[in-house]
Parts: sequence; structure tokens; C-alpha cells
Amino acid sequence: SSDLSSGINAEYGYDKEHKLREQFVCALKNKFPDLGMKYSIGGQISFDCFPIGWDKTYCLQYLEKQFDAIYFYGDKTYKDGNDYEIYNDSRVHGRTVTGPDDTMKQVSADLEQLGI
Repeated sequence: SSDLSSGINAEYGYDKEHKLREQFVCALKNKFPDLGMKYSIGGQISFDCFPIGWDKTYCLQYLEKQFDAIYFYGDKTYKDGNDYEIYNDSRVHGRTVTGPDDTMKQVSADLEQLGI
């Protein structure tokens, strides 16, 4: 609903200004350094917590066997973002995007370059 969407947008704006998720992720890292967990900033209003090695790169062990090239498009490609590991993996052509329109633009450019 539009109420939910406006609430999410308000929360995202507040977090962007006050960096709550960034502070929370930092606190988790400091409080639980020995749990073998990775903490990162997720989508618009989330954060991620998962066992080390279970980030988005986990799928690459399967994809690299079937595809010659793997492309990834993500918006949280900075350190501590939930796209960081896969974006920086040597098996992947990583692209930073700013939203759906930018994603379509970059995917289209890559497909054209590949002759698809």
C-alpha cells in the first residue's frame, strides 16, 4: 500500500541521514566478533546477518560451472554493503547501479556489447 511505501521511504531517509543501520552493523561486529557471522547493510531498510561464506558469492560455485561469464548488478557494492563480496569477486563482472532505470540501462549495454 502507499502508506507502507511512504513509511519505508521515511525510514530509509531517516537512516540515510542518521546512519542507524551502519552504527548497528558496527555494534554487532564489535559485540559478537567470534560467532563466525557476517553483518552487512541490506536493502532499503534492512541489515543482513549470516554465517561467513554464505553471502551472495555462495551461488558462484554452481554458476561458474555452467556459465562462461557472470554479471551482477547491485546497489550496495560498498564495504559492509550486502552486495560487496559478490561485486568484488574475481569470477563476476560487477556493476553498481542506482535504481531500476539504471539497472535496465546497464544490463542493456552489457547485452548489446555481448551481441545479445
